[in-house]
Amino acid sequence: MNKYDSELVAGILKSAGYEAVDDIEMADIVLINTCSVREHAERRVLDKIDSYYTAKRKSPHTIIGVLGCMAERLGPKLLEMSPAVSFALGPDAYRNLPNVLELHRSGRPHTDIRIDTNTETYTDIYPSRCKGISAWIAIMRGCNNFCSYCIVPYLRGRERSRPVDDILDETRKIVNEGFKEIVLLGQNVNSYRYGDVDFPRLIERVSQIDGAERIRFATSHPKDLSPDLLRIIAGNEKICSHIHLAVQSGSNAILKAMNRNYTREHFISLITRAREIIGDPGIYTDIIVGYPGESEQDFEDTIDLVEQLRFDGVFCFKYSPREGTKAYELKDDISEEDKATRLIRLNALQKQIAFERNSKLIGSMQRILVEGPDKKRKAGHFMGRTDTNKIAIFRHKNQVSVGDMVDIRINEVSGMTLFGELI
Repeated sequence: MNKYDSELVAGILKSAGYEAVDDIEMADIVLINTCSVREHAERRVLDKIDSYYTAKRKSPHTIIGVLGCMAERLGPKLLEMSPAVSFALGPDAYRNLPNVLELHRSGRPHTDIRIDTNTETYTDIYPSRCKGISAWIAIMRGCNNFCSYCIVPYLRGRERSRPVDDILDETRKIVNEGFKEIVLLGQNVNSYRYGDVDFPRLIERVSQIDGAERIRFATSHPKDLSPDLLRIIAGNEKICSHIHLAVQSGSNAILKAMNRNYTREHFISLITRAREIIGDPGIYTDIIVGYPGESEQDFEDTIDLVEQLRFDGVFCFKYSPREGTKAYELKDDISEEDKATRLIRLNALQKQIAFERNSKLIGSMQRILVEGPDKKRKAGHFMGRTDTNKIAIFRHKNQVSVGDMVDIRINEVSGMTLFGELI
C-alpha cells in the first residue's frame, strides 16, 4: 500500500510539472514515504532523515518531506525531531502536496495531517508507475477492524471503497501500458463494497478485462473470507490461487485479546475449506509473537497451528507497542529475549515446512509469469512466480521475454525457491 501511495504522489507531482530524477544528488525535493506499523520501521526513517541532513546542509535549498503514517502519527513533532525535515503530510493529504511545496518555497513550513474519511480515495489520480509486469490498484482505503495492536485505523481512517468503474478504468489503463499482473490492494480487500458490488463480484469483473493475465489481492481478514470468493478463485484461471490470510496467533485467548473476532477453530475451518474448494492454493499468513500476556502455552498453540495447517509462507514479527492502540495500555511483559527465541523457533519450523511442501513439486509442471533476469545468478537465468506466489528460477537461451507466461518443470528446491527447466 505504501508503494502504491508513492506512485500516487509521483502522479500528483508529475501532473503539477515536477520531474522525477534517478540520482538523489540531483533532487531539489526528497520525499520519504513512511510506515508506523512497527517501531523498527520508524527508526529506519529517522536514520534515513539523518543521512539526508548532511546533503541538505550542502544544498540548503533542498526540500525534505515526510509522508504517510509516521507523518500522520507525529505531525509537527517531526519538524522538532529533525532540522532536516521541511514538512510532514499524512496519507489523506497528498493531493495538497503541490500547494505545500509552494508554501515552503515561500518560507512557511507546513504540516497537513488531515484524515478525510468521507471522500478521499484518490480515485481521480492516476499513479505514475515504474515499468514492469505487475501493478497495484488500491480498491479501498482505511480499516474498520481496530485490532488491539494495530495503529492503521487511527492513521488511515475508516474503510471507504472506490467506485467500481474507476477501478475497471484504471485496470484498462494499466493493461494498455503493458502490465500483465494486477494486484488489488486494501487493508482488508474482502470487505470491499460499492453499491451492490462486493469483493467477489469486483475481482470477477476485473478478470474479464482483456490483457489482465493474472490477478492477485492483498490482504484479507478471516472474518470476511467468503465461500463465494473461494469458488470464484477456483473457477477462474486468471485469478491466482494465492491467499494471504493473517492469523496472528494460534491461541484463542490471545486472539480475543487482539480483538481479531474469530477463533483458531474458525481459522482452521477457513483454510480447510479453501483447500477443499480450490485444490492446493498458496496459503500465506502473518503471526505476531510476544503479544502482552502470551504464555508459553499460548505460543505452543501457535506452533501447533502452524504444524497443523502447513502454510506456504509465514511472515513472523515480534510484538511492537504502538502508542494510541488499545494494546499500548497493556504491560509489554514478554522479554525481548523470549520474543526473539519464539521468533527463531517459529521461523525455523516454517522454513522446514515450506521446504517439505515445495519438495513435493519436484517433477511437476508449473506455469510462471516471467519477471526478469535472476540477478543472484550468472547470466542465462530468469525468475518468475507461480500462481501460488512461489519464486521459480530457470535457465533460458533467449527463448523468452519479460512478461511471458511459460511452463517449467521443477527439478530442485532450495528453501523457498523452486528451480526448473523450460518446457
